[in-house]
Amino acid sequence: MSEPVSLIDTRVVKGDLLFKWIIFSLAAAVLLILLVMVVAMVRESLPSIRQFGAKFIVGREWDAVKGDFGALDFLYGSVISSVLALLLATPLSVGAALFITEIAPRRVGEIIAPIIELLAAIPSVIYGLWGVLVMAPWLQQSIQPWLIEHLGFLPFFQGAPYGVSMLAAVFILMIMVIPIITSITKEVLMAVPVSQKEAAYALGATRWEMFRMALIPYARSGVLGAVILGLGRAIGETMAVTMVIGNTPQISLSLLAPGYTMPSVIANEFAETTSKLHSSALMEIGLILLVVTLIINALARLLIWSVTRGDTGARA
Repeated sequence: MSEPVSLIDTRVVKGDLLFKWIIFSLAAAVLLILLVMVVAMVRESLPSIRQFGAKFIVGREWDAVKGDFGALDFLYGSVISSVLALLLATPLSVGAALFITEIAPRRVGEIIAPIIELLAAIPSVIYGLWGVLVMAPWLQQSIQPWLIEHLGFLPFFQGAPYGVSMLAAVFILMIMVIPIITSITKEVLMAVPVSQKEAAYALGATRWEMFRMALIPYARSGVLGAVILGLGRAIGETMAVTMVIGNTPQISLSLLAPGYTMPSVIANEFAETTSKLHSSALMEIGLILLVVTLIINALARLLIWSVTRGDTGARA
């Protein structure tokens, strides 16, 4: 009897090792793909890196005729539009998720949730088309004049009501990331144990106090993860932003002024590059976008770790 058992154990061990190496190879393939992308982008960016060095990141000149390129205006546009969109979208998304999971009748929640999730499947060009044909004229005729009249003393709302502007890009990005953050936050909130909420009620908490002291703290790491995914979508968005931001390379405190983002300049100019240096500069912008995305995700992971450190209940 001992010999068959030994054979079975050997086969099991060999099967486990084979499975382990297959999984390891698949995981390594993902990192290899990323490494290949980075190496290719660095290689294509070398002419621009050698020509401009660090000046490329802080430079503001973008002149294909003179062969002088700087990415600061595009970096500013990407960061500002994404961060502002996230600041507006996060409370709306968390509020919608709370309504669906905790406040609305179950049947109503089951109707609203799929509708919100379907918004994430709409192509970005459709958002952009709606933005440039409907939202931008509405902003130009209604919202921007009101902001200029009542809040024009602030530098953020000074200038002419162009319609297509940084404000339009912020709004379109906000609309696009709301479904992502809402859907993930909803799933996180639904995963919170019922006992967690019942314990708060048993201690005399109101519904708002239960949200604030029991539900949100338990799910905060998941909510932060949802916000991170929303930020990744916002900072890399191309077509919708390109159609509504105005595509003017400048740094302005006013949200009513046109702007430019890194994905937009790549989409607009890559097919019409006039020189090897021009295409290399666009590739370097793509490399900067990749690095910025990686840094944001690393900082976000650090934030999640700092929030959930020593708090096992927050790991929803």
